Amino acid sequence: MTIRHVVSWKLAATDEAVKAEQAARIRDGLLSLRPLISDIRSLEVGINVLNPGQNHDVVLVADYDDEDALARYVAHPEHEKVVAYIRSVIAERTAVDYVLETDSSV
Repeated sequence: MTIRHVVSWKLAATDEAVKAEQAARIRDGLLSLRPLISDIRSLEVGINVLNPGQNHDVVLVADYDDEDALARYVAHPEHEKVVAYIRSVIAERTAVDYVLETDSSV
């Protein structure tokens, strides 16, 4: 079983230069976790490029072997450092965690 963890954030800043810097810092912080946390199977971070007033600004899509692996990632001290920064600059967060279905017949 693979758990896919999808989180998106809307930044609180209204200045586009500030938002760009914050989005880049979030992206870089999250990407830095890949070599540090062995439970991460895959991890991508995207910065929104369309409809900036409507869409969230940053998205994380990451895969873990199971719920326990995701829980270890969430509790990891390096992840907590990145999350502390994210919480300091966001206005909104959404998340979805689901079992990734694999169908080789499609």
